[in-house]
Amino acid sequence: MSRHTTLPPTRRTAPGGPIDPRRLLTGRFSSIWLITLLLFAASPLISPGSLSGSAVLSMLPFAAVMAIAALGQTLVVSQGGIDLSVPGVMALAAVLATKLPTVTSVPVWAAVAMGIAAGAVSGLVIGIAVVRLSIAAFVASLAVNSILIGIVLQVSKGFPASAAPGLSAFAVGSVWGVPNLLLVAVVVVTFAHWGVRHTVLGRRFVAVGAGRPAARLLGLPTGSYEAGAYVTAGICYSLAGVLLAGYLRTPDILLGNTYLLPTIAAVVLGGSLLSGGITSLAATAVAALFLTQLDQVVLAAGASTATQLLVQAGVLALSVVFRGVPWGTVRTRLRTRSPATRSMPSSP
Repeated sequence: MSRHTTLPPTRRTAPGGPIDPRRLLTGRFSSIWLITLLLFAASPLISPGSLSGSAVLSMLPFAAVMAIAALGQTLVVSQGGIDLSVPGVMALAAVLATKLPTVTSVPVWAAVAMGIAAGAVSGLVIGIAVVRLSIAAFVASLAVNSILIGIVLQVSKGFPASAAPGLSAFAVGSVWGVPNLLLVAVVVVTFAHWGVRHTVLGRRFVAVGAGRPAARLLGLPTGSYEAGAYVTAGICYSLAGVLLAGYLRTPDILLGNTYLLPTIAAVVLGGSLLSGGITSLAATAVAALFLTQLDQVVLAAGASTATQLLVQAGVLALSVVFRGVPWGTVRTRLRTRSPATRSMPSSP
């Protein structure tokens, strides 16, 4: 095939090509936009006041934290893996960012940097275990998560610490009424989404996740890309943990426990293929917004936390079932069985 062969400009679908807004309304990533709009439209009917200014402003910081954490999970899933170290990484980063400035003379910025570095190191350990030692991703990440929880309990001595005033002021602050955490999430997600779709490194990353054997034949260092996904994911989890700790001011030492299932649910709802390759970081961020608003509506309606978790699990299960239905085959069969089709004369 000639290297100069190209598709017509209106049909071009290369990852680095211009983004067509119509693609947001079609394809496997379109449903999350639709159900998010429907949820926000139905929120006042289910729980009056859930779309008030104060309610939305209190929801957006948590949606931002979840979006950043889910971004890391998406990168891992795009390589065909799964990361169960989310709780441990978020908790360790939060404890380091809050505890170290309190009990030592470590500056806040250094403590935050140490927390983020701890997330990168934990991701590197998981990546090496998966790539070099051929350990299943869920086993390696679960083992690292247990180690991290143990470190958290050892460092914190079982007691939380308050975030430094500077960190807390940034986390709860806003710019022109827009929460700082939301601005951070938008910048992180936009940069990551652009990097994956519009850079050579990002396209190779997607190619490795879509077909590792073919990527090896092309000479791509597949192991480095796969391990890099876990390292980047660890950075995302730790950043989310630090921001959440600052926003809560005195966070629980295990603040990441409630983020494992939602990050996976956001990836699935966003339309990412669990076997790797097909993914959309922007869709994952929208799914994080959907789940956060859903939690707020459920709680505002008077449901318990247990009901909230059941709703999350139900949404995840329905999404998996929905993704597994061969809708193309269903539409074809419906067309062939429609009265208009059956009444058409057969060709000689």
